[in-house]
Amino acid sequence: MKRVKAGCVLQTLVFLQKEELNLSKEEALKLNREEVEHYKESLERAKTRYQILDVKEQEDASIIVHVRKHLNSTTDVEEYFN
Repeated sequence: MKRVKAGCVLQTLVFLQKEELNLSKEEALKLNREEVEHYKESLERAKTRYQILDVKEQEDASIIVHVRKHLNSTTDVEEYFN
């Protein structure tokens, strides 16, 4: 028999705007930054334990975010967050 002792998920998220919007690079980057902040706020509101590992702004104004998220609130995942 097996049991999951602890679990986290590693995600690579890409925040970008639709090309059809015809935004300048600066406008698209501003909207993407706001969307990243909104994502972080939503994690905080949901009381999700998370760790942003890396944030990279790309030449096309997209933003790539690497995040580690705790999957189950009842298990101890200290080993993943140290």
